Amino acid sequence: MVFWRAPLDADDIQVTRGIVYIIEDRCKGCGYCIEFCPKRILEFSRSFNKKGYHPPVVSDKEQCVNCHFCEIICPEFAIYSVEAPS
Repeated sequence: MVFWRAPLDADDIQVTRGIVYIIEDRCKGCGYCIEFCPKRILEFSRSFNKKGYHPPVVSDKEQCVNCHFCEIICPEFAIYSVEAPS
C-alpha cells in the first residue's frame, strides 16, 4: 500500500517481529485471538485438542508484530508471543 505522504522518520522505525506459541490443550476454541489479531495471522486448525476444540494455528508467522493482543484477549491463557531474535 502506498500513501501520498509518510512520516519523516518512517525509514528509521524498526517494527518488531514476534513468535506465537499456542498451548493447544488449554484452548477452548473461542476464536478471540483469531478475531482480534491485527495482522490476521491466526486461523482455526483442522485438528482437535484433548477437549475437542479446534485450537488456532499461525498461518503466516513472518507477519507477527508481537503486539500481544492474542495473549491479552485469551480467557484461558493458551497463547502468547515473544520477540523474535533479529
